[in-house]
Amino acid sequence: MDREKEQELEWLEAQKIETSVDLFASAKKHLQFLETVDRNRELYDGPVLDRAIYRYNACWLPLLAKYSESSVSEGPLVPPLDCEWIWHCHRLNPVRYKSDCEQFYGRVLDNSGVVSSVNGNCKSKTQGLWKRLYPGEPYDLDFDKGDSEDVSEKSSCLEKCTKYDLVSAVKRQSPFYYQVSRSHVTNDIFIQEAVARYKGFLYLIKKNRERSLNRFNVPTYDVDLIWHTHQLHPVSYCNDLEKLIGKVLEHDDTDSDRGKGKKLDTGFSKTTAQWEETFGTRYWKAGAMYRGKTPAPVTTSPYASDVLAKKPTENEDYQNLIQFLELEVVEVLLEIIGVRNLPDGHKGKLSVVFTKTRPDSLFNAERRLTILSEVGEKQVASFQCEPTGELCFQLISSSPSKIPVSREPKNLGFASLSLKEFLSPVITQLSVEKWLELTPAKGKTDLKPISLRVAVSFTPPSRRPSILHMAQPRPSCKGSCFFPIIGKSRHAKSSTQIVDDTQTEVITLRMSDGAAPKDDHSAQRQVIGVVNSGETRVLAEYKGSFWSLLDSEWSLKQVNADNTLFELLGTRLVKIFSGRKLDYEPKHCANIRSDQDFMTLVEFSKEHPYGKAVGLLDLRFGSIEVKENWLVLPGIVSAFILNNVLKKGGFDGFNATTKVIQHESLKTNGLKEESKQTKLVVAVENKVNANTAETAAAIIAPEKGSGCGGGCSGECMVKAATNASGCGSGCSGECGDMMKAATNATGCGSGCSGECGDMVKATANASGCGSGCNGDCGGMMKATANASGCGSGCNGDCGGMMKAAKASGCGSDCSGECGGDMVNAEKASSCGGGCNGECGGNAVTAVAVA
Repeated sequence: MDREKEQELEWLEAQKIETSVDLFASAKKHLQFLETVDRNRELYDGPVLDRAIYRYNACWLPLLAKYSESSVSEGPLVPPLDCEWIWHCHRLNPVRYKSDCEQFYGRVLDNSGVVSSVNGNCKSKTQGLWKRLYPGEPYDLDFDKGDSEDVSEKSSCLEKCTKYDLVSAVKRQSPFYYQVSRSHVTNDIFIQEAVARYKGFLYLIKKNRERSLNRFNVPTYDVDLIWHTHQLHPVSYCNDLEKLIGKVLEHDDTDSDRGKGKKLDTGFSKTTAQWEETFGTRYWKAGAMYRGKTPAPVTTSPYASDVLAKKPTENEDYQNLIQFLELEVVEVLLEIIGVRNLPDGHKGKLSVVFTKTRPDSLFNAERRLTILSEVGEKQVASFQCEPTGELCFQLISSSPSKIPVSREPKNLGFASLSLKEFLSPVITQLSVEKWLELTPAKGKTDLKPISLRVAVSFTPPSRRPSILHMAQPRPSCKGSCFFPIIGKSRHAKSSTQIVDDTQTEVITLRMSDGAAPKDDHSAQRQVIGVVNSGETRVLAEYKGSFWSLLDSEWSLKQVNADNTLFELLGTRLVKIFSGRKLDYEPKHCANIRSDQDFMTLVEFSKEHPYGKAVGLLDLRFGSIEVKENWLVLPGIVSAFILNNVLKKGGFDGFNATTKVIQHESLKTNGLKEESKQTKLVVAVENKVNANTAETAAAIIAPEKGSGCGGGCSGECMVKAATNASGCGSGCSGECGDMMKAATNATGCGSGCSGECGDMVKATANASGCGSGCNGDCGGMMKATANASGCGSGCNGDCGGMMKAAKASGCGSDCSGECGGDMVNAEKASSCGGGCNGECGGNAVTAVAVA
């Protein structure tokens, strides 16, 4: 029996593992509970947490012990939310929970007969029991009054109170929701595959125990979600694991150091190697890797639910006013595993060039990967693309170094893999690993056809944010006539085109002073819109202290509270903050851009009391990214107003003055008042209610800015020393963030929490800009000979697709701004699971995990 068949049988054996819990249904309820807790973050720390722990020990566990197994009780118990959260965290240390329950109550207190407070509609029975047992303690904890009483003394007097540090347990578990809060995690196929992978994970542990191997197995986040779900059923978990491995499997969440050589790092590397050797499939999975640290909140106080926005209306008049590009996007992890039937003389000189067979606004250039079986090093490409068309692969044989460079690489054949087959119209699977037979590049051959083993995983398709650019039409310019509106103030009636990523015009806007007297700057100011049909509409009017948008459906005003600059109020409440916040928080080498070049639009609602990032305004390049359709038109108009008043040197109507200092002027490309090295410092002196606050925005354009890949907006400047590593599975921190890596440094494994990665420096002769490059190409990065330019969506200064000898890149989930469209690094490790953003660009390399 060949090895591949053995691996298939091992996987089938793993799937025979039985659990006494419906993990699929329970995982969905688990995610709903975590989402509810995250809307009540007072439970994460402080006096409310202390009181919740007291109530859990003093009230909930005794009530559960008294009534959960009573034959006379009717209906399920429903714990208060605060008690359920502490119970949740206690159960995620299953060994300690079991020993505590047995010590105090003589048995493991189970969740059978208990309904979550999130799903329970029958609280009356539990409330009645609670009131009878604890007349002085309300059933529902008032979070606003949670700090009214010091419970430390009362807790010390409890007879039955665990000594387990529940405060620390809560703090370790509170970031978990961020890792699994992405929309694709709730997809049925994703959860089904996660359950199957969890069984594979348990199978590895079982095999290790049978061989007396002491290994620390580290899960990916899809596996960890199911593992947590299993533990939340304590009796079932204990019985299932006793049956499987002869003991209750510990869940060690106390180790959070993701640094090189630490327990998590080595554990994840060994788990990856063991998984791939045992099952012959990839352990890393798109959408299941570490995302990085939880972003800092924009506020510590939850949204006040009594502050109501206008009731949402269906204004079809404005909904149909503009047409904008709407696309779906998937994240992809790609690895080339092996090659067979290779002709003599080509071993060790191979690489695979891959691309899409049809135009793709997100992925429209060639990338290159080495083959694991040929070079012995793990190289993983992570990128985003539309869920259409096919991935096309070409096997390339390169000339040995001793042969003259003029000799052309040989194309040994090509093959393709259809994305539509797996993702449209119905998702059939999210991972595939198969042999692809190559079609010879030149006619037929008598030899057996060469085959490539390709491993691909996807996330379910999701809506891609709309990215729109404010551009000044220039009929006299050559080539692209779209330029960012920075620099000198132009005539008030000059128009600004709003274009999408394909440079298709969406709408044209201009600021009009109306019929007001010249000395009356606050009257009749309007934003006029002209749609493609030629229809002209008034989209906004200045009302003396605020802007009224879309026939008073929205209002834009300046505020001075909670670090908020502006407030957009209409069918939703959107606050505008300076800098990149929440999901847009800069990571890794994105810090090269000044954070004050940006404003983040954050929606507040009962569903998102601490804010949800719904848009990002790039002041420097005059663009706006919008995540929700309802925000597109009000977002465009608001961005235009903010850009207009900033560039003109004043917030006309926002009771503020603005000083604009421009150090140099530019006389190129038909723009007379801009410079190659522009340093535009905007100081805004806000005067609200006689209280003065100063906000400074420094807008600095470096000469030929950094090299960015698909979707990056000009932020990267990466260098890597010889054999420098990137981040391994799960860069949590500053991977690629202008850090210098020592010779032979290795990459962070399962979740780097520190400064892993490096500034990748490559050689010269970079080529020009690719599609969407809206700035200087080549930038502050040097790329190897014949390196390509900016990838798709590069909205700034581009260094294009870099190659760095022995340099680091990024692994899974790198979907942002670092290192160009592809960092192709020889003998380099990379960000593994979870570089959620800016490290390594759209395609990267990783060192073999051994």
